[in-house]
Amino acid sequence: MTSLILATSDLASYRLRQAGRADIVVGLRPRFVWGKMPSSDDLTTLLEPRSAKHVDFDTHWLDFASSRWTGSIGRDFGLVELCERCDSVELWADPQPNDQLVLAWLLDVLRPHRHIVAKLSLVQTDVEIGGYRSESSAKWRLPALAVTDDRLELAGRAWNAYRAPTPEPCFDLLMQDLSAIPQLRAALIALLEELPGRDTGLGASELRMLDLVADGETSPQVLSSELNRERGVFDFQEAELILDRLAYCPSPVLSGFPSEIEAADDLKARRERLLYSRLSLTDFGQEVSDRELDFSQYNPIHRWWGGTELTNERLWRWDAESRSLVAP
Repeated sequence: MTSLILATSDLASYRLRQAGRADIVVGLRPRFVWGKMPSSDDLTTLLEPRSAKHVDFDTHWLDFASSRWTGSIGRDFGLVELCERCDSVELWADPQPNDQLVLAWLLDVLRPHRHIVAKLSLVQTDVEIGGYRSESSAKWRLPALAVTDDRLELAGRAWNAYRAPTPEPCFDLLMQDLSAIPQLRAALIALLEELPGRDTGLGASELRMLDLVADGETSPQVLSSELNRERGVFDFQEAELILDRLAYCPSPVLSGFPSEIEAADDLKARRERLLYSRLSLTDFGQEVSDRELDFSQYNPIHRWWGGTELTNERLWRWDAESRSLVAP
């Protein structure tokens, strides 16, 4: 009897593997909360059996998996084929927004394969698995939920809504019963809060960065850590890129970084910048932090929110006070 756990992050899979929760534990790596969404073709290729399509590293879902983890089964199977080889399959999902998106994606992928769905179960945690030592997670007795048709249908709707060209389908989902996937509602709200704010033009994480600096925090590393702990939307590398976006623009809201941004491959320079820079608000940043000025009125906006391309000309906004979506 071979048991398989599919975890929604690498760190979660590491902890569960250490805890001996299953014979095989694999973490899924895609980050859907930052940048442009991968195409459907790229995501399909990612989960296929290894072939000539996977000549580049990180194009096959098991590229980061050690052969020690997969044993005699090897590292060349596609997702469906590996699930077929195992007698039980559990999906372990952290509550963070990216993890909920990965969960929705996996359920949507496996939905047509009824023979796999029949042995599939969902373990939904209320805490981040990676934040606990393996000795603790080995003792957890969490309910394994059956993957029912209503869960599969909701996962498909959520996945398609997030990939839509506007945030409207995700906002509409909030008006519906989402209890079949327990952490989905909170994840969707957290994601919608990352749309540019109606008054400031900044998402919730960007604005929180300014508030932390206004409260006296100057270390980029601490800022990234606090942002991840408080909101859980973006990882540390993404938080660093948020700081770049706020500091390296025509009208910066943060000062304290070197005058020129380092090349992405200059890891030493970027690490030193995170270690030794001390940040402060510019005068403009103070006014944005005080909710008196709009960042987007003074700076170009071009970023992605799921399948939505946000620009100054087409800027979907989130009204935090009314918790509503504002169309361009």
